[in-house]
Amino acid sequence: MGSVTLHAQAKGDAQAGAKKNSMCIGCHGIETYKTAFPHVYSVPKIAGQHPQYIVKALQAYKAGERSHPSMLGIAGSLSDQDMEDLAAYYGAAK
Repeated sequence: MGSVTLHAQAKGDAQAGAKKNSMCIGCHGIETYKTAFPHVYSVPKIAGQHPQYIVKALQAYKAGERSHPSMLGIAGSLSDQDMEDLAAYYGAAK
């Protein structure tokens, strides 16, 4: 018998994510954007990022495992479904 690899279906809805991205687009939607809080750094591009990476990152912020103050607040307000929807939206974006 051969082995079969199963891939989980995406849980998120990209169209719903497009309606939920107002907190994200202000930083992650600006090409070469840099923020000065809490220190100056380049904001990462998330368009085209693997959806499960985005979900895991948001979960880590919500759990306090990642420490950026703005992202702690934003992720803390998201439900699991919000995270999946945003990940589907940004994962499909270019």
